[in-house]
Amino acid sequence: MKVTLIVLGALLLLVIVIGAWIAGIYNSLVALRNRFKNAFAQIDVQLKRRYDLIPNLVEVAKGYMKHESSTLEAVIKARNIAYTASQAAATNPADAGAVKNLLSAENGLTGALSRLMVVSEQYPDLKANQNMMQLTEELTSTENKISFARQAYNDSVMTYNTTRETFPNVIFAGMFGFTPAQLFQIEDATERNAPKVSFT
Repeated sequence: MKVTLIVLGALLLLVIVIGAWIAGIYNSLVALRNRFKNAFAQIDVQLKRRYDLIPNLVEVAKGYMKHESSTLEAVIKARNIAYTASQAAATNPADAGAVKNLLSAENGLTGALSRLMVVSEQYPDLKANQNMMQLTEELTSTENKISFARQAYNDSVMTYNTTRETFPNVIFAGMFGFTPAQLFQIEDATERNAPKVSFT
C-alpha cells in the first residue's frame, strides 16, 4: 500500500512537472508571437504615414506633370493596393499569406514611386517647389523609419521562428497552432533600395 502511494505520488509529480514544462513552452511562444505582432504594428504605423504622404506628393506633382498622368495614376493605384494589403496584414501579422501579399504590394509601390521620381527629375520647376521638397524629405524620413521598424520586426520573427522550430518546442507548436511567421523582406534585388526622393 505504501509503495503504491509512493508510485502514485511520483507519477503525479511527474505529470505536474511535464504540465508545467509544456505550459512554459506555450507561454514563451505566446510572448514571442505577441512581440513580433507588436513589431509589425510599428511597421504599420510608418506604412500608414507613407500612404498618407503619397497622395499629397502626387497632387503637387500633378500641377507640373500634366503629360505624365499614367505615371501619377500608377503611383496612386499601387498606393491603394499596398494600403489594402497593409490593412489585411495588420489584422493578423501571424498570417504568412497576408504578409506575403503586403510584400508584393510594397514592391509594386516602391517601383511606382521610383518611376515617379525619375520622371519628376525632368521638371525643374517641380524640383524647386517647396511643398515637393518638404514632402520628399518627409517621405525619405518615413522610408528610413520603415527600414528600422522592418529590421526590428524581422529580428522578432526570427526569434519566434527559431524558438518554434527547436526541439521539443516544435512538437507542441503545431499542436497549439503556432504557425511560422513571415519575414518582411524584399524579394526582388532591384527593389532593395528605397526610392530616391531627393530634389537637390
